[in-house]
Amino acid sequence: MEGNVIQSVRLDDANDTLVLLDQTVLPEQMTFLSLTKVEEVWDAIYHLKVRGAPAIGIAAAYGVYLAVKPSSAETTAAFYKDFKKAKAYLASSRPTAVNLFWALDRMERRFVKEMEENKGPVEVKHALYHESEMIRDEDEQVCKTIGEHALTLLKPNIGILTHCNAGTIATAKYGTALAPIYLGNEQGYNFKVFADETRPLLQGARLTAWELQQAKVDVTLICDNMASIVMKEGKIQAVLVGCDRVAANGDTANKIGTSGVAILAKHYNIPFYVCAPLSTIDLACATGDDIEIENRSAEEVTDKWYETRMAPEDVKVYNPAFDVTDHSLITAIVTEKGIAYPGYENSLKVLFKDN
Repeated sequence: MEGNVIQSVRLDDANDTLVLLDQTVLPEQMTFLSLTKVEEVWDAIYHLKVRGAPAIGIAAAYGVYLAVKPSSAETTAAFYKDFKKAKAYLASSRPTAVNLFWALDRMERRFVKEMEENKGPVEVKHALYHESEMIRDEDEQVCKTIGEHALTLLKPNIGILTHCNAGTIATAKYGTALAPIYLGNEQGYNFKVFADETRPLLQGARLTAWELQQAKVDVTLICDNMASIVMKEGKIQAVLVGCDRVAANGDTANKIGTSGVAILAKHYNIPFYVCAPLSTIDLACATGDDIEIENRSAEEVTDKWYETRMAPEDVKVYNPAFDVTDHSLITAIVTEKGIAYPGYENSLKVLFKDN
């Protein structure tokens, strides 16, 4: 892992630039975007050029900092108005991934703290820069710790099924659901990974299969509707997925298709593990029914990956980006603070006690 790290999100502060790996053109091209305008950051988040809950949070933190860095406000109060405007704009890019709002709220808390200490705009800008860098640095350590905890649940030489992409390019480093795979690979666990292609945007095919192959992990790509047969054939001993939001009762929103994988895992008596940084756990959200599910354009289903349209003109399309996996289907939720088991109403709260 150390010799093959891909930084998908980084700040080039000297040039007032957010540098992003464009995940929409992988695996054919490895293209890095240089974004200098808040509108470009919004577009990158909305159009999935940056994706993965932690990476979205990091991009949002950098984005709001860069948005207000050129501000000529002479008072902190006026500067705060500029900040609130940029924050609200970036928050409108995607509704489901809680890390987007978590990172923006954290940046605002740092702003308010500096303001309460009577700091001027220049000092607040320095504070926002350091806060955004801390968000990135902390995510790297969080992901590694999640991987270490998750690895205790896994045995060498087993088959693991993944869905979507929760790897190093979705985070600062290591990933969430892929972190134990990377750490296990370093320690000779010899995992056999099966990656769901993850329709309709193919994050498993384009991203997970690509980055695991780059890291020399044994990976096999399957269509989403093949998960049942590989489980029935005994090729899967654990399922690892990331998430975009965890409700207080343990219901978990993740990329569309995740709940179906969980239902299959339950049927075949295979443990289903959700790898979730604390920043994705929303104790203010009671159940999965309270999670807003993003609906995306029909074109992603009918046209996006085809040379010619593969559906009738004007056919109705339903394209939710996420679904919610019921807590009853989840064997454990793995965080940087430890592993939560059912009932999640209590075990998730415990993780926040010293946080």
